[in-house]
Amino acid sequence: MAVSGWFVALVALGAVPVVFFGGLPGLAIWGGVLVVVLAFELALAGSPAALELARDLPARVRLGESVPARLALANLGRRPVHGIVRDAWEPSAGARPNRQAINIPAGERVVITTTLRPTRRGERRAAHVTVRAFGPLRIAARQRTMPLSGAVRVLPPFNSRKHLPSRLARLRELDGRTSVMVRGQGTEFDSLREYVSGDDVRSLDWRATARRRDPASGQMKLVVRTWRPERDRRVIIVIDSSRTSAARIADEPRLDTAFEASLLLAALASQAGDRVDLLVHDRVIRGRVQGAIGADLLARMVDTLAPIEPELIEGDWSAIPTLIDSITTQHALVVLVTPIDTPGASRPLLAMLPTLARKHTVVVAAVTDPDVVGATRERAGSNEVYRAASAERALLDIARVAAALRQGGAEVVTAPPADLPPALADKYLALKAAGRL
Repeated sequence: MAVSGWFVALVALGAVPVVFFGGLPGLAIWGGVLVVVLAFELALAGSPAALELARDLPARVRLGESVPARLALANLGRRPVHGIVRDAWEPSAGARPNRQAINIPAGERVVITTTLRPTRRGERRAAHVTVRAFGPLRIAARQRTMPLSGAVRVLPPFNSRKHLPSRLARLRELDGRTSVMVRGQGTEFDSLREYVSGDDVRSLDWRATARRRDPASGQMKLVVRTWRPERDRRVIIVIDSSRTSAARIADEPRLDTAFEASLLLAALASQAGDRVDLLVHDRVIRGRVQGAIGADLLARMVDTLAPIEPELIEGDWSAIPTLIDSITTQHALVVLVTPIDTPGASRPLLAMLPTLARKHTVVVAAVTDPDVVGATRERAGSNEVYRAASAERALLDIARVAAALRQGGAEVVTAPPADLPPALADKYLALKAAGRL
C-alpha cells in the first residue's frame, strides 16, 4: 500500500474534529474516518498483480545515442488500473521519464515508451517494474514491484570514425602512387608504365624498356615498375585492460581511448586488405576477435569491447609473445595500446619487448594527459611552480620510457585522447608506405 499527498492533507484536516470533539474522542472519530477512506480506496483500486508485463528493447545502442525502450502492460483484471509506473533502469542508462502515468481499462493493453540515453558503455540493465494503482479519490494506492529483467548493450561510440575518410583517401593515394612511392622490403609489384620525370630511376625495368619502342620514332621508351603496399598482412591489436587503464584522462577512461584508437586502426587496416585480430588482456584474456573480415570485423569488435571494464590488477606482459604466436607464426604488425607512465610500471613491458620485436613490427600507443602538459606552463605562484615541477617530472618519465621502447625495437605513438586514434592510423600508413608490414 502507498499513500499520496492527499492522504497527508486529510490527516492534517483531522485537527478540526480533534479540537471540536475534544482530544481523545475526536482523534478516535477521525481515525475511524481515515480507516474507512483507506479501505474504500483500496477496495476500488485496480490490482497491479493483474497486470501482465512485457518488454520490447533494442539489442544495442552506441554510447551517446538515444533509443526507445517499450513496456507493454496488459490488464487481465476486472477493474481499471489508474496510477503510476516506474521502470527501474540503472541511472547510467539515462532513462527519461522513469515514471509515467497509466490508465488501463479492464481487458485492454497499453504500451509506454521510455527514452534511453546511456552515459556509460556496457550492459545497462533494468531489474523490475513498480506499479502503483490508485483508487477513485487518489488518496491511497495498491503498490507492487514485479521482476522484469531487461538489458541493452551500450557499444563504444567510435567517435574517431570521423577521421576514417581522410585516412582512406591517403590509403588510396598510397595504393595508386608510383613515382613518389618508396620501394621497401615487403612491397608487391603492381604494374608497368612509361617513365615520367620525377620517377625513381631504381624502378626502371630494362627488359621491358628493351621490348617497347615508339612506333613513330623507333626509339626505346623507358618503362618503370610500380609498386603497391602488400596486402593480406597480419595486424594484431593488444589492448591493456589492467589497473593503469582505469585512470581518467579528459573525462574518459584510458581504456575507452584505447578502444577508439583500435576501432579506427581496424577499420583502416581492413580497408587496406590486411587481416586484423584483437586481444584485450591483463592477466587473462578479457576479449578476443579473430577471423573476422569486412563489416563483420567492426561489428564483432564493438560487441566484444562494450562490456569490458578495467581490472584493478597488474598486467602480465610476459604472456603476450605466446599469445601472439597462438594467432600467427608469421611476421605481423603488433600494436600494444597501453599507458607508459613511469619506468617502474613499464618494466615488465620493456622486459618483454625485445622478444616480440625480434619477430614482429611492434608499435606501442599510449595516451597522454593534456592537463599535465598544461600544468607545465602555469607558474604564477608557489603552488603552480610545484605542480609544474611535478608535471615536468611526469613528462620526463614518459620520454624515458618511450626512448627505452624505441631502443627495444618498437615504434612509439603518444598523443592526447582526441589525437591518439588518428596518430595511430597515421603511423600505420607510414609503416605501410615504407614496406615494413
